[in-house]
Amino acid sequence: MEGYARAAATLAREEFRQSLDFTPESIDALDEILVLIGESPELDLDFEARLWGSYLGEVLRRRYAGSWEMTQYPGGVAAVPAVDVRGSRLFPMMKVYRRLTIGDEEDLSSFYAMVTERLGNAAQVN
Repeated sequence: MEGYARAAATLAREEFRQSLDFTPESIDALDEILVLIGESPELDLDFEARLWGSYLGEVLRRRYAGSWEMTQYPGGVAAVPAVDVRGSRLFPMMKVYRRLTIGDEEDLSSFYAMVTERLGNAAQVN
């Protein structure tokens, strides 16, 4: 997952002129990228959700000293990557998927604020 996240940061810099530096402040830049990607008629939804969701997950993992795991998404049948933080499971790829398919009501800034409210303002851990 870290490899996908690093690839997302590189692509953001090279293709979108955005700096994704694995800090909470980069979530807004990620959201801007997703808006642009969502407008593409040739969208590979699975790939984009995996790539950008990995970045979102890595920001969360580092901030809260979490870990990646494969687990079943609630109501789903297949295991998907999730970030475990002290027993709470976050599904960043599913969040990015929803952002790309539903739109503005699934913005990442609101999601990140909700996560911060529930998990607290933990010190960033690399």
